[in-house]
Amino acid sequence: QVQLVESGGGLVHPGGSLRLSCAASGVIFGILDMAWYRQAPGKQRDLVALITDIGGEKYVDSVKGRFTISRDNDKNTVTLQMNSLKPEDTAVYFCNAGVNIGYGRFHDAWGQGTQVTVSS
Repeated sequence: QVQLVESGGGLVHPGGSLRLSCAASGVIFGILDMAWYRQAPGKQRDLVALITDIGGEKYVDSVKGRFTISRDNDKNTVTLQMNSLKPEDTAVYFCNAGVNIGYGRFHDAWGQGTQVTVSS
């Protein structure tokens, strides 16, 4: 079993910052891509940022220059630093990871989600 546990969501004013963290635990032989998705009410879940196992980064255009994704491969964690937050960033944020669980098998793991609300 692999678990992803997120933390760091909350309420922030426009222009503020939040830092989301996600820790993976369980039977882990390695983690490929790690990513953050978000889902606003009534909308589909969309990719926000992704980081590969060798540190390559990808961002959706709307967060470029404001959000930074990073990971610690020794601790199996991924972090999303969010600056200059806007009301349209309000959503539930989900952590995602492609986990090698051994014997040639991979598991697409998801966290439970953490609410980010940007409002004055």
